[in-house]
Amino acid sequence: MEFGASVNPEAMYRMSDTLQLYDGGALDMAVLGFAEVDRYGNVNASSFHGRMVGPGGFIDITQNAQKLCFIGTFTAGKQDVGLRDNGLVIHTQGPQKKFLAEVESITFSGREAVRKGQEVLYITERAVFRLAPEGVLLTEIAPGVELEQDILAQMEFRPLISPELREMDHRIFQVGPMGLTL
Repeated sequence: MEFGASVNPEAMYRMSDTLQLYDGGALDMAVLGFAEVDRYGNVNASSFHGRMVGPGGFIDITQNAQKLCFIGTFTAGKQDVGLRDNGLVIHTQGPQKKFLAEVESITFSGREAVRKGQEVLYITERAVFRLAPEGVLLTEIAPGVELEQDILAQMEFRPLISPELREMDHRIFQVGPMGLTL
């Protein structure tokens, strides 16, 4: 009844069976969104300003996947960003910070992920972070972005900064094909 469009599917599962696959560790990797991230790597994807929207299958998916990529904008609200000279330009910052000292509600536990050895990335349009045992580690920034002004000043905590901090691939910020090959 809730089956989406497909051509020649190899398998069709009931929702309850799909959740059992997640619980059984069938996912090597999952890519999900985030609303808030805190200094411990906790993610809030289910409660906003006292309003609970519910986690859906988020918890089932994140508990047993070996690698997790949480993807979202760096700030919330009306922000204005663009591209220039193969780099990112931030014309207007979003008014709401999403990297907080503490999230409003923990939908995903960073401490538990470290304990289980999960690989966790937090990817935004201007920065990439990795979960380390000591907390959130900044590993990449977008070309054209100012570290202090556009990243650190827009966070409620100071992340760890990788000694190998590098720029994100310039091809991401160009107009046109990236030139990827297999």
